[in-house]
Amino acid sequence: MTCMDTDSQVVYSTSGPQTIRCVLVGATQRLKAGGIDSARLDAEVLMCHAIRVEKSQLYVSLDKPLELSARHRFGDLLIRRLHREPIAYITGCQEFWSLDFLVTPDVLIPRPETERLVEISLQCAGAFDGDLPLRIVDIGTGSGALAVTLAKELPRAQVLATDVSPAALEIARHNAARHQVADRIQFRASNLFDSIREHEFHIIVANPPYVRRGELPALAPEVSQWEPRTALDGGLDGLDYYRRIVGQGLRHLLPGGALIMEIGAAMGREIMELLGAAGNYTPPLVYQDYALNDRVIVAYAVSPNSA
Repeated sequence: MTCMDTDSQVVYSTSGPQTIRCVLVGATQRLKAGGIDSARLDAEVLMCHAIRVEKSQLYVSLDKPLELSARHRFGDLLIRRLHREPIAYITGCQEFWSLDFLVTPDVLIPRPETERLVEISLQCAGAFDGDLPLRIVDIGTGSGALAVTLAKELPRAQVLATDVSPAALEIARHNAARHQVADRIQFRASNLFDSIREHEFHIIVANPPYVRRGELPALAPEVSQWEPRTALDGGLDGLDYYRRIVGQGLRHLLPGGALIMEIGAAMGREIMELLGAAGNYTPPLVYQDYALNDRVIVAYAVSPNSA
């Protein structure tokens, strides 16, 4: 007997043995036909999730029959992917900095290019006195990927992680507990700096929304239809959040403290101008990612701003 899902046209057999390899081949074809470039990889990830094995175990099991219950689980997952739901939301996790993070549609999925922000932040952290606690604030923490990773890499760091979304903060708390750094991260509901009264941070780190509003519909369906718009929409020119962070950040930095932000590709010049106009920052430095796109900008506070 053969069953077909009329919505996705996923075909699977309910009688006779089917090997994992055979099911993967059919799934890969369906994903390719659905316009998904990473079809084979996605099929394998979904299969691992369906049968609850690691990728290495999958490869040595390709010629084993796939049980009917697992076929149904896999078929359900495949339908979700054909609806362009991101793999990370389907499996509930995303790797970042070699750590596994819980993710849901309440948070932006951590991107590999954001690891560049971690690299630069760690370099900047090394310039501060190694005998004192290092005070860091992560503005708009989302899944907590930055806050947790920096706490993990910097044992003397005390991190404040903020987000306007209570649901995102719950995810971030879970990830901090998962990676055993919850005792050094404080979570707080805040719209950027609105609920922050502290004024003595060594580092402000932020990955704010920076997609230009008019460009949102052109994003891949996995992004435009599934990820939280509030984590993407940077306003008409993509700079709305940078204006606020740059303008308010000096109030919360120690002299010599670093403002470190992820930026959109080719946004470096515009954000350098914002920092220059704000005053009391050192001339900013723009760092590129490994695809040679502008990715991180760093400026240091010259003096406290009491405005």
